[in-house]
Amino acid sequence: MRNIALILMYNGTAYHGWQVQKTEVTVAQTLERGLSMVCGQPIKCTGCGRTDAGVHAEHYVANFRTNSRIPVDRLPFAVNTHIPEDIVVKAAYEVAEDFNAIGSCIRKEYTYRIYNSRVKNPFYVNRAYFYPKRLDEEVMDRAARMFEGTHDFAAVRSMGTNVRSTVRTIYYCRVRRQGELLELKVCANGFLYNMVRAITGTVLYAAEGKLTPEEIPVILDSGNRTLAGPTAPPGGLYLTRVWYEDERLNGPDGI
Repeated sequence: MRNIALILMYNGTAYHGWQVQKTEVTVAQTLERGLSMVCGQPIKCTGCGRTDAGVHAEHYVANFRTNSRIPVDRLPFAVNTHIPEDIVVKAAYEVAEDFNAIGSCIRKEYTYRIYNSRVKNPFYVNRAYFYPKRLDEEVMDRAARMFEGTHDFAAVRSMGTNVRSTVRTIYYCRVRRQGELLELKVCANGFLYNMVRAITGTVLYAAEGKLTPEEIPVILDSGNRTLAGPTAPPGGLYLTRVWYEDERLNGPDGI
């Protein structure tokens, strides 16, 4: 049986996250239906992360096993004709037998986008968080960098999935502005439920003067979710890069 990895991207607005659910339409369910039609057998996918409802992915990796002999270079086109236009398979590769999209993932990068303008832009609806008051990206960047390193991140996670530990390592957490678009990029060896959206809300609190960047380490040490900022809306969040030992699957370079 072949083990095939897919690189895909999706606009998550119409979906209740990645993970298959009994009563909601999800990305995995939609992709599996298309793959099953192409491969001629029921297909189950393993994804590199459980993106939430309304969250997007510019570079997502999933793998599945099949007896189908369809060549991997033909697979993306074949699958794309059987799935909606807001999900696109970019590439497919045969991978090692022991490859697992989530278990083999070394680190991931998420990007949170904020449209910082006095006037709304219809092209960013559900694709960036509209924030009309001018934000100081230098203060935001200083606050973001306070999250870098190995910490207990219980103060910036929502209760939901049970985990053995809330300790993670953030390799970089930075804010940059390009015109009216602000981007917070955070790369870590793993993420807790709503962690990036809570980090974003905390960084916004710093920009609003509700806390100082220097208070963030104290908030993390406290483990108290109520001391950090709110959970930012899902539409501004994107999975933008992943790292594997198999470099064919990795996302674009740079932060």
